Amino acid sequence: MNPKKLLSLALALTMGLSLTACGGGKAPSASPSEAAGSAAPAESAAGSSDLAYVKDKGVLVVGITEFEPMDYQDKNGSWIGFDADMARAFAGSLGVECQFQVIDWDNKVLELDGKNIDVVWNGMTLTDEVTSAMACSNAYCNNAQVVIVPSARAADYQSVDSVKDLAFAVEVGSAGKAEVEALGASYTEVQDQATALLEVSSGTADAAVIDSLMAAAMVGAGTSYADLTYTVGLNSEEYGVGFRKGSDLAAALNEFFQTAYADGSMQKTAETYGVQAALIEQ
Repeated sequence: MNPKKLLSLALALTMGLSLTACGGGKAPSASPSEAAGSAAPAESAAGSSDLAYVKDKGVLVVGITEFEPMDYQDKNGSWIGFDADMARAFAGSLGVECQFQVIDWDNKVLELDGKNIDVVWNGMTLTDEVTSAMACSNAYCNNAQVVIVPSARAADYQSVDSVKDLAFAVEVGSAGKAEVEALGASYTEVQDQATALLEVSSGTADAAVIDSLMAAAMVGAGTSYADLTYTVGLNSEEYGVGFRKGSDLAAALNEFFQTAYADGSMQKTAETYGVQAALIEQ
């Protein structure tokens, strides 16, 4: 063979071996068991655990709306309520801070999945839609959707049939909206349940449908809406807390609920906000 050709071939072989050794070429294939073993640490580093993610950043971001007695602000602007206090206690048990973020209720799943919040904790009804889109805690409170009307007209609206022709105000994306749709009644969507009450009180809506726990705290004698009352109950339901789909925080919260119920702190918090009768044993 021509000496020049021999030299060219030797150089080409040398360069090829050098590139392979430096990682420029394909490494030898690993066995399936070796590949699985090397993939596990990568998944862990990517933060597949929501619990680890929250602990690492040092804060639990809680998605809420204005909803007395579950989440509402005191005169100093601090968030209080049964859900707010329990969320703060849960965050403390994880060793992280608790931060509250007001959200558009209709976008709660998008807020979770986008990691703008870590949890939806706001008297959330465990509907099929919710449980299919989130990792949910065990139920912790009983509730119902009730019709709110002016006290002066309450006698006219004591049955489901009697309220079907009313014009309702309902919170966007809420269980109350679903009940009004089931009635076949007309409705206007508003930002939250507090706004729905305002619409009825101001006369821009005939009625509202809100949670019974909120109704007990916010309408009737001695409340912010003494001119309103609740009449017809449309359903019965349960509250739960929602996390991102597949999140391990749901199991952590269930353990926290069990501990808080066993030591009586959950019941004590419920008594503070008058929801002890609705509490579900954990």
